[in-house]
Order: sequence, then C-alpha cells, then structure tokens
Amino acid sequence: MASFAARYSALTLALCSSIALADPLDQALSESAAHSQAAQSSQRKIETLDDSTQQMLDGYRAAIIQTRNLERYNAQMRELVATQRQELDGYQQQLTDLEQTEASVVPQMQRMLDVLQAFVAADIPFLPRERNERVENLQELMQRADVGLAEKYRRLLEAYQIESDYGYTLEAWRDSLQRDEKTLNVDFLRIGRVMLYYQTPDGHETGWWNPQARQFQVLEASARRPVTQAIAVARQQKSADWLELPVKTLALEAKQ
Repeated sequence: MASFAARYSALTLALCSSIALADPLDQALSESAAHSQAAQSSQRKIETLDDSTQQMLDGYRAAIIQTRNLERYNAQMRELVATQRQELDGYQQQLTDLEQTEASVVPQMQRMLDVLQAFVAADIPFLPRERNERVENLQELMQRADVGLAEKYRRLLEAYQIESDYGYTLEAWRDSLQRDEKTLNVDFLRIGRVMLYYQTPDGHETGWWNPQARQFQVLEASARRPVTQAIAVARQQKSADWLELPVKTLALEAKQ
C-alpha cells in the first residue's frame, strides 16, 4: 500500500512537472510566431517603402531631366528673343531710313510727275485722252497711303518709259478731230515725235500738226498718197517701204 502511494505521488509530481514545463514552451512558441508575423509585417513595410522610394527616385530623376530640358529650352528662347529684338531694332532702323528716304524721294517724284504733265501738254497732241488719263491716274496714285513708295516710283518710271517709246515708233489710229468748229472722223499717223498727220477715211483731206501755230493745218493734195501709204505701213497692212513724207519742209516751215 505504501508502495502504491509512493508511485502515485511520483506520477502526480511528474504530470505537474510536465504541465509546468509545457506552459513556458507554449508561451515561447507563441512569442516566436508573433515575432515571425511582426518580422513579415516589417518586411512588407520595408518592401512597400522600397517601392515608394523607387517611385520617388524615378520621379526625382524625371524631374531633373525635365528641369534640364526646360533650362535648354529657356536658353534657346532667350537666344531667339535676343535675335528677334535685334531684328526688330534693324526693322526700326530701316523704317527710320525709309522715312528719311521718303521725305526726300516724294518731292522728287512729284517734280517728275509735274514735268511729265507739262511735257504731255506741250507735246504734239497724239493719243491725248490716253496720255492725260495716265498722268491723272499717277496724280491720284501719289495721294494714296495704301500704295508703297516703290510701287509709286515703278509706275512713274513706267509712264516715262511709255512716253520715251513713243519717240521710236510708227503708229496709226482712228479718232475724232476738232477743226474749224467741225468734228471730223479721221485717221491719225504719228511718226515718232517728229510729225503728226491726219487724213479723212476717203482721203479727201490730209493735214498735219503745226507745232509753231499749235493747230492742225491742211496739206496740199500731193501729201495724200504718201500719208495713205504710211498709214497702211503703220497698221501692218503694207510692208515697210521708202516713204516720201513732207517732214523736212514742214519742219523748216515751223521754224519760220
């Protein structure tokens, strides 16, 4: 009996010891699992922080690249603005020079136009409407602000060239003539600026412009045929030929 009691006590003591040892082990295992979870959580946080850090680093690098690009762009813009400012200064100087040039050229052009008008008025009276209209158009053109100085000058020189060409051409045209209070339908013949003739279509009357008397005068009947031939040549109805026109005699008569 005493032996059984001893064994029971020993068994009880062993069980109590096992229970006592199991509590610290479970606690240690629980703590280990908690530490492992904490470590995993920390690792996840670190990985998250690494991702955020990498994103921030990528953003920083992109910002640096963009900043450098903007600096280069700004430098190019500064050069462009400086160049444009120089061009504007150059344009301003050109405008100033143009204003000074215009101040001297415009009066000269007006004098040229006045000379042209006086020349047309004093010249033999061929194509009077056309030539006077050209002068009037130039006078109107000179007053227009929407036409540049170069265009005005070009048109003026063009008119001078046309008048100059008249001195080297032979021309015939039909128009009306006022003479002795009568209106005649005649063919005019211009030989350069030397002579101006007229002849009625039927050839009954032939005349010339007397620069001394400043009027048209009737010629002798002998002038009819050569003037008719010259009109045909001017109209290209007849090949050019030797023309015996009363030029020298009439020029001498005009000087008398």
